[in-house]
Amino acid sequence: MNVQLNRIVTRGGDAGETDRGDGARVRKDAPLIEAGGEVDALCAGLGLALSLDGTPADQAKLLREIQNDLFDLGAELATGAVEGAARPLDGRASIDDSYVARLDQACADMNADLAPLDSFLLPGGGSPYSAQLQVCRTTCRRAERRLVAIDAPGPTLAYLNRLSDLLFIMARAAEPGSAAAERTWVARRGVR
Repeated sequence: MNVQLNRIVTRGGDAGETDRGDGARVRKDAPLIEAGGEVDALCAGLGLALSLDGTPADQAKLLREIQNDLFDLGAELATGAVEGAARPLDGRASIDDSYVARLDQACADMNADLAPLDSFLLPGGGSPYSAQLQVCRTTCRRAERRLVAIDAPGPTLAYLNRLSDLLFIMARAAEPGSAAAERTWVARRGVR
């Protein structure tokens, strides 16, 4: 897709509406726009993670691929192609089962090197990079909920679900000293 952006300031959104990629005008609080905003926030959060010191090279490569995936999804959202399980004009959703399979494999590969968990983890504490991946994980979960609200197709939802799992695994793998650096939840009275 060739995109040319000559003008960034258009003033077209000053009254609370925006253009979809198909030319339709919609309110900025429309569920489809909310979903696109969360995907955009996730992509930006991954960009922040990539800018931090200590980003492992193998993870950086994967995160850049994921950012491209998220732009594919964002393009569908911008045209309304995922709303109500509709499909883009060419009949194919950009996020398909092959995207999910790639994340499944990355989860399996990275998780194989990690110690099993015996409690929930408290995010952060080891490195800014790992903490940012945990923030991205929660943004991913929020994006997933927004896409559920617009009846996005199954592979898209599976992709975001798997991505949040992968971000959790990546955050664990990136912790200095890994298992030793992880802080676990200690349940208080009666909470399990």
